[in-house]
Amino acid sequence: MKAVASLRYGVIFKKAFCDVEVFTAFVKDVLGIDLCIDKVETEKSFTPPIGNVDSRFDLYAEDTVNRIIVDIQHRFYEDHYDRFLHYHCAALLEQATNAKNYRPALKVFTIVVLTSNNSHKSAISTIYFDPVDHLTGKPLGEIPHKVLYLSPKHVTEQIPAPYYEWLSAIKDSLDEQVDEATYHHPAVLKALNLISRDNLTPQDRARMKEEYALETTVYKKGLLEGEEKGRKEGLQEGRMQEKLAIAKALKAQGMSLDAIADITGLEQQILSELT
Repeated sequence: MKAVASLRYGVIFKKAFCDVEVFTAFVKDVLGIDLCIDKVETEKSFTPPIGNVDSRFDLYAEDTVNRIIVDIQHRFYEDHYDRFLHYHCAALLEQATNAKNYRPALKVFTIVVLTSNNSHKSAISTIYFDPVDHLTGKPLGEIPHKVLYLSPKHVTEQIPAPYYEWLSAIKDSLDEQVDEATYHHPAVLKALNLISRDNLTPQDRARMKEEYALETTVYKKGLLEGEEKGRKEGLQEGRMQEKLAIAKALKAQGMSLDAIADITGLEQQILSELT
């Protein structure tokens, strides 16, 4: 077993995938695209911001030879799917600023890796931008851009082979122990070596602690907010049950619905359904 840093940390994910060999091999396996790049940017943003929102790309590479932009995003947010669709569109719109028409010079592909749970339990899901013929169901081949969402926690042996070893390795890293003997892809092994505990810098460790502290704070805040919401909902439910009990008793005594509504504040429709 090999001790590694978990790929759930943004700093560790970037450490592994900002390596050009790892990045290009990953893109080749999940998108089927051969990239020609010599660097991978981290925390990429556009100046000025597109649409007055400063979208930041975790990992960004631009292949000007093959006219392709690939962005790899990481981490889950409440607006996960919409957020990264917005980032994808920002990369498209940025090209339109100086273009002669609305067709981007560069194809744009966004890969989103979700290292937390996915409520849909979908290991691979895709947004295709290409129009589809309504009668034949076939794409027109006009718009190549797409967004790919990957969820390693839901990897199964049924997913396509090119994805399997990558997603398995990401999932395997989450408990900070990996069995290297189960992996054979050179780029996967390189990624695992880059995030091995022995290769972490003091800066890497500091950033991990910062991320952990932030996640813990957000998690505790969520628990407290959930408890408070539950308490309020419980009180509201209790008050409603009390009002219904009073209304039933008054109705049994023959009091008019108008009078009961004035006393309890319940709507006439609710009162009329009481038995």
